[in-house]
Amino acid sequence: MPTAKPPHSDGPLFDNPAPILGRQAAVIPVSELNRRARNLLEANLELLWVSGELSNVVKAASGHWYFSLKDSQAQVRCVMFRQRALAVGFVPENGMQVEVRALPSLYEPRGEFQLGVETMRRAGLGALFEAYERLKAKLAAEGLFDEERKRELPEFPKTLGIVTSLKAAALRDVLTTLRRRAPMIEIIIYPTAVQGNAAAGEIAAAIDQARVRLGTDGIDALIVCRGGGSIEDLWSFNEEVVARAIQRFQDDTGVPVVSGVGHETDFTICDFVADRRAPTPTAAAELLSPDIDELRMQVASTRMKLARSLQRALNNAQQRLDHAARGLISPADRLARERDRLALARTRARHAWQQQVESARFSISLLRQRHQAALPNVDSLKIAIGQRRTALAQIARQRIDQLRSRTDTHRNAMALLNPARVLERGYSIVEYNGAVLRDSSQLSPGDAIRVQLHKGALDAEVKAKS
Repeated sequence: MPTAKPPHSDGPLFDNPAPILGRQAAVIPVSELNRRARNLLEANLELLWVSGELSNVVKAASGHWYFSLKDSQAQVRCVMFRQRALAVGFVPENGMQVEVRALPSLYEPRGEFQLGVETMRRAGLGALFEAYERLKAKLAAEGLFDEERKRELPEFPKTLGIVTSLKAAALRDVLTTLRRRAPMIEIIIYPTAVQGNAAAGEIAAAIDQARVRLGTDGIDALIVCRGGGSIEDLWSFNEEVVARAIQRFQDDTGVPVVSGVGHETDFTICDFVADRRAPTPTAAAELLSPDIDELRMQVASTRMKLARSLQRALNNAQQRLDHAARGLISPADRLARERDRLALARTRARHAWQQQVESARFSISLLRQRHQAALPNVDSLKIAIGQRRTALAQIARQRIDQLRSRTDTHRNAMALLNPARVLERGYSIVEYNGAVLRDSSQLSPGDAIRVQLHKGALDAEVKAKS
């Protein structure tokens, strides 16, 4: 009996391993086997469509879907990851017949064969999907989806048109939203069927009616909407006749069209042709309606800012007025200022004269000392002293005359500024409402005025002005 070696030994499991096909077989772990099997499957089987019945459907908290796809003879495990699942326009349920586009693979940790699903549709919708893709490619090639054709939505529309069924829940949602957000907007409804074999023609006819009646109705934007449903329910909005009707409306009117068909995951040809796609009918109403509560808040904020700005302007103007008022001088203040200047001039003249007299006295004293020291000629000194006295007296008289002349000049200037002297010359002062009148445009016939004369005053009434 062979002796087994301990696990993880570098040698063979048995002492005398039997040769296989003339050489020793390689040993690989299970994970490597599963990895190779997965690579072989994914390398040799491409993406393909598989049909079957859903069973064991599990929607994980992560958003991934796990389910089995089966028919009468077999079944296969499937996984659809969250990002792919978000694009599915319906909720999968057990027993539902579907078609999936998937990549065959192997879940390595368990060695389970499975399909990695990328797309899911209800069984029998393949022809509809192909027709949808063909029409989408055709219209895209014609430029109907180009961004250059898209028109901006009005910021404050006055009238909105709605193409939908009068019985649709989508209409109630749109009207409720508009009533809540912007009750001032006028609504015009162009009723139509939104489901059934004849619905596409009726939708196109309603859009054409809105186009023809634009001059009468005066709508600022058109909403084409209906609630959610299966792809068959929404198929009317994938018909070319509806796309062409929207195109005619855009080209002839220049009014933007908003498409609000189905739920957020539903995409129709109508969405691509319209100027703006809304994920739901309610969202379409919100796109075209300003929030009246928000507008009120903006108006209130603007009013407060304007009030603060006006108050600042008034405060600044008042401050400038106060500064200007401090710079104004009344006649009495100006006379007082001139008196002060005159008194100062007199004081300076007196000081100057005293300084000159003192200087002359000092000079005489000095000369006297020199005379006594040098024993000069008394007669000549007397003559010199007399001359100096005469010159000094003349200088003093000239200086006094100059000061008197300046004093008279200031006195005359102050007299000219005296309002009483102005009145003596025959002028008068007219007062209106207690203030001196400077401009006749301040008066109107019939106004009472007061005329101040040199002697006395008169009360008068304006008869006319020129």
